Amino acid sequence: MLALETADLRHRFGTHDVLRGIDLQVPAGSIYGFLGPNGAGKTTTLRLILGLLKIQHGAIRVFDKPFAEHRLEILARVGSMIESPSLYDHLSAAENLRVMQVVHRCPESRIAEVLALVGLAHTGSKRAKQFSLGMRQRLAIAAALLHRPSLIILDEPTNGLDPEGIIEIRNLLVELNRTQGCTILVSSHLLAEVERVATHVGILGKGRLLFQGTIDELRRHRQQVLSVRVSTSDNVEALRALAHAGVDAKLADDELVLPALPGPRIAAINKQLVMRNLDVYEIRSVHNDLETIFLNLVRE
Repeated sequence: MLALETADLRHRFGTHDVLRGIDLQVPAGSIYGFLGPNGAGKTTTLRLILGLLKIQHGAIRVFDKPFAEHRLEILARVGSMIESPSLYDHLSAAENLRVMQVVHRCPESRIAEVLALVGLAHTGSKRAKQFSLGMRQRLAIAAALLHRPSLIILDEPTNGLDPEGIIEIRNLLVELNRTQGCTILVSSHLLAEVERVATHVGILGKGRLLFQGTIDELRRHRQQVLSVRVSTSDNVEALRALAHAGVDAKLADDELVLPALPGPRIAAINKQLVMRNLDVYEIRSVHNDLETIFLNLVRE
């Protein structure tokens, strides 16, 4: 079942095509990482999904209902944070949430619950303008959670955070997904961060969806062996032996680096080294890592 689906979503600003036919499929209960470099069209897509921009072409379905016909009903079940957190700087965390609580008509007891959930229960009367960037991000997420949404949409929630703040937000998203059972759509240009939390990913580049699927499917996408690494008891002697056998190899980081080779050829090289009375400690293939696959997709 899909929590969110878009069909041939297109958008342009003036003569510039920002989105060129986006078909998102966000499974219910997933953490969906919406990836792409800055300017790829991520925020525009999220604004269209939330009704903050008028749809020019295509369709959006949320909770298996057309957004255009069920806008208010759908938005009542969606929490969001787009770009910078919108907070009242002169109010405390609880006071900020009390404003939203009136809007959403949810129980006042929910304020203390979400503050505890995001780790801001201790802030008391401290005003939002005195909060660190990480605390402001967490308060914005608390506001998005206040009415117990089924779908949470977060645009670059770790933007500008220090490493500790990034870890806090990352752990919070995983905990929300696990304990609250909500679907989370989080946009980012940082693959390494999304990889740690996402179950599914969509990669956007120049307004086009370049890849969509699970993290494991992305790892298998165009994954190839880049090189073979060999570690022996005497790498200098092993290098001479390989050169004599016509194998192109070099020394790097205290191991031998060979080009990508088929299995039988690797077995033959291992045999040759052993026959030279060299102990072979390790032979391993080095594949494209996830970041390389991501960058290759975006560049292409």
